[in-house]
Amino acid sequence: MKKLALHWRILLGMLLGVIFALIMTNFDFGKDFVKDWIKPFGTIFINSLKLIAIPLILAALIKGVSDLKDISKLSKMGGRTIAIYIMTTVIAVSIGLVLVNIIKPGNSISDKTRTELVDSYSDNTTKYKDQAALQKEQGPLQALQDLVPENIFSAATSNRNMLQVIFFAVFFGIALILIPEEKGKTVKSFFDGFNEVILKMVDLIMLAAPYGVFALLAALVVESPSVDLFKALGWYAITVVGGLAIMIGVYIAIVLVFTKKKPSFFMKGISPAQLLAFSTSSSAATLPVTMERVTEHIGVEEEVASFVLPIGATINMDGTSLYQAVAAVFIAQAFGMDLTFGTQLGIIATATLASIGSAAVPGAGMVMLVGVLGYAGIPEAGLALIFAVDRPLDMCRTVINVTGDASVSMLVAKSVGKLGEPKPKEWDDNYDDVKGN
Repeated sequence: MKKLALHWRILLGMLLGVIFALIMTNFDFGKDFVKDWIKPFGTIFINSLKLIAIPLILAALIKGVSDLKDISKLSKMGGRTIAIYIMTTVIAVSIGLVLVNIIKPGNSISDKTRTELVDSYSDNTTKYKDQAALQKEQGPLQALQDLVPENIFSAATSNRNMLQVIFFAVFFGIALILIPEEKGKTVKSFFDGFNEVILKMVDLIMLAAPYGVFALLAALVVESPSVDLFKALGWYAITVVGGLAIMIGVYIAIVLVFTKKKPSFFMKGISPAQLLAFSTSSSAATLPVTMERVTEHIGVEEEVASFVLPIGATINMDGTSLYQAVAAVFIAQAFGMDLTFGTQLGIIATATLASIGSAAVPGAGMVMLVGVLGYAGIPEAGLALIFAVDRPLDMCRTVINVTGDASVSMLVAKSVGKLGEPKPKEWDDNYDDVKGN
C-alpha cells in the first residue's frame, strides 16, 4: 500500500483529533484524560518547533548571505535583488495586516470562549500587558538600540530576541564574505553543514506533525468546544488565502509595468513551478524547475537566474511573511488583545526579517512565527489555534514564494539588460506533455 504523503497524514491527524475529542466529551473523565494524557504531546511538539527557531535563523541567514561570495555584487545586481525582495515582502506583510484588521477573524470567537482561552494562558497575557507598559516608557530610538545585542549568546537564549539574532547573522555573513576565501572556507563549510543538520531536524519534527496536530486539536476541542472557534479558523484561512491571491495580482502588475510582459505570458511560463511548489511545500525542492522555467520560458538569462533565484529561495518568503502577520494578529484577536499601530509596524519589520531566515522547507514558517509572536508579546501557546489549518496554507504560501522569486528575477534581469525572449528547447511544442504537467 502506498504511504500517504505528509500533508494528508497531517490533515488525517487533525480530523481524528477532532473526532476523538468529540467522542471523549461524552464521558465524564474524557476532558481530564485528554488534558492529562493527550495534550502534553501537543505541547512537546510546539516546544520542539521553538527549540530550533534560533539555530534555524543563524544557519539559514549566515549561509544565505555568505553564498553571495563577492561583496561587490551587493552594489549592483545583489543590491537590487535584495532591495526588491524586501520591498515585495513589506507589501505582502502590509496586505496581510490590512486584511486581518478589516476581516477580524479572531473577533468571531465569543467572549466566553475568549475568556476561557485567556484564563488558560493567564501567565502569558499578564506578561504581555507588563511588556506593553514597559514599551510606553521607552524612547523613540529604543527599537534601533535593541536591534544590536550586547551579547549574542544571551540574545540567542530567548526567541523574543529574534531581531538581534538576525542582525548578528547578517553581520557575520557579510564579514565572512569580506575575509579571504581560503581563510573563511572552514567556517563557511561548517555553517553549510550546520544548515543541513537544522533542515534535517525540521524534517524529523515534521514527521511527528500528524501526532502533534492530533494532540493539539483534541485538547483544543475539549477545552473550548465552541463552534465559533472553528468558524474563526475558517475566516482565518480565508484571510490568508485572500491575501495570497492579492499578492499574485501584485506580482502580475509589477511584471506588466516594469517588463511590459503580459500576465498570461508570465503565468503560463511559471505555472509548472507553481504546481510543484504547491505539491511539495518547498521552495528549495522547486528551485530547479523554477530556474528552468524562468530561463527557457520567460527569457531571463542564466547569469541572472542563477544568482537571483537561489537567494530568493533562501530570503524571499512573501507568502510566509504575509501568513505570519495574519496569524500573529489573529491569535492576538483570539486572546482579546488590542495591538497598537506601533506594534503592528513592528510586526511588519519582524515578519520581513524573520521571513529572510525561513528555510525553504515545509513547516519552517511555523517555526519563524514563534519569533513574530515573541516580538509582539502574543502567547506562543496560540500556535495551537492555527496549526490545524497550517499545512494546506503552507502549500498555498509556497506558491507565492516561488512566484515572487520568478517575478523579481524578471525585474532584476530587465534592470541590467538581461531579459530577452524565451529560448525553449526544440521539442518545446510538446514540452508540457513530456514534463507531465
